[in-house]
Amino acid sequence: MARPTTPLLSQAGIRASALEIIDRDGLDGLSMRKLAAALGVSAPALYFHYPTKEQLLDDVASEIMEKVDVSAFSHGWREGLLAWARSYRAALAEHPNIVPFLARGPGQRDASLRRADAIHGGLVAAGWPPREATMIGASTKYLVLGAAMGSFSRGFVDDVQVYLDRYPSLGDAHRLREHADTVDRDSFEFALTMFVDGLAARLNPS
Repeated sequence: MARPTTPLLSQAGIRASALEIIDRDGLDGLSMRKLAAALGVSAPALYFHYPTKEQLLDDVASEIMEKVDVSAFSHGWREGLLAWARSYRAALAEHPNIVPFLARGPGQRDASLRRADAIHGGLVAAGWPPREATMIGASTKYLVLGAAMGSFSRGFVDDVQVYLDRYPSLGDAHRLREHADTVDRDSFEFALTMFVDGLAARLNPS
């Protein structure tokens, strides 16, 4: 009788399965035992590739961060900041459940640190003092993470009666859920452009 075959494991396959679980069940829903079951292997087989869950999450996060574009800083700080923020939001929007892990900071992840280096270097090269460059990077990250972690528009119900009698200024709030993607995207763009416009006025006052 032939012995049952054990599925071949790769780090890329482990990361992909882990991200599927995170997308479906959230960060707390990922365990090495559950991941092993999804891959059809025993949990100890995973530890050869990833000794800890934290190391696995670091690599999953790095894979997501590789999609974030910071190349536009070569065309100017404004172009770089806009492109970085937009690509960062787009990357996180695909996997919002991992945002709390990324929000902790770059740690020692090369993909994140290379981008932080390019952003800070691009801002300083454009004339921003290092301290203000740091605060611009942090402020942009706060804006992106806030937009990625949840939807403003989907927080409202689509029943007009909830608002009509007691909250007259929210008479159209019931429409927000229907147009959530558009409202959330446009709100992010509004905040981002106002932020960058304000920075430009500070750097080059008339």
